[in-house]
Amino acid sequence: MDGDGGGRVFDPHAEIGAFLRTRRGRLSPRDVGLPLYGRYRRVPGLRREELAQLAGVSVAYLTRLEQGRGHNVSAEVLGALSRALRLTDVEHDHLTRLAKCHRTNRHTPPPPAEERVRPALREMLRSLDGVPAYVTGWRSDLLAWNRTAAALFGDWDQLPPGERNWARLLFLFPDSRRLFDDWETRAAGAVGALRVHAACRPDDPRLLSLVTELSTRSDDFRRLWSRHDVREHHHGTTRLHHPLVGALTLSFETLQLPDGSDQTLTIHHATPGSPASENLRLLTSWGPPRPTTPLRQEHRSPYPP
Repeated sequence: MDGDGGGRVFDPHAEIGAFLRTRRGRLSPRDVGLPLYGRYRRVPGLRREELAQLAGVSVAYLTRLEQGRGHNVSAEVLGALSRALRLTDVEHDHLTRLAKCHRTNRHTPPPPAEERVRPALREMLRSLDGVPAYVTGWRSDLLAWNRTAAALFGDWDQLPPGERNWARLLFLFPDSRRLFDDWETRAAGAVGALRVHAACRPDDPRLLSLVTELSTRSDDFRRLWSRHDVREHHHGTTRLHHPLVGALTLSFETLQLPDGSDQTLTIHHATPGSPASENLRLLTSWGPPRPTTPLRQEHRSPYPP
């Protein structure tokens, strides 16, 4: 896991270099129109010299930047690096945030330890009967949900509040892992979202605790975290295999709430008249499952919630 030993999720100085190196590693010279010299290469992706050439910066400058010693990186240089590395908009924004954090050494204060959901929003969730909907905090905490979401994903009321977290569910709870046919995609998205948020608030102790726990207990989390991928999935499709009704293919939309809380509202829906729509209707009519045993994880967390 990344860290500087000072209670941060990661050190922004080191993170810039790690992010640039992993982005270089996924490209080949042929990808960017450069000739491939020699039969053997010591690095699988672009060499530092090749990236410097493409971005129009000196090798010495890029070396300092990758070593966490670059200061006052201009927007023009960041743009040139992003274009050379073919970064997505989300990746470019991530690199810009890292550079700003590196330059100022001032970080956005973490949100309150306890995130609250507005009563009107809870009422809206209840009114969306038949449509799985839930509110997530910026650390991927599950803050509020409706009856249909509980019927589809599991009765999160069974869990202590500190364990109601999408990343923890995906990596530590076998039942949740079996629910998603596209688990790898879902898990990579959760890790990528955590990296995006960690760049905004690297000093947040609860996020540090979450990343430390998952890195300690899950090989898959460590593997995905080491990629330095960043993602924001605002819409898409997910495939599930529910233990009661079988296969469901659902579309989802994730909306940023406009109240400055950094909370998001996610709504899943099925194509009208599809088998998934009928299966979702059945789940809604049955309500949340009432198992004889609570949702299980492999073992209890050694870290406080």
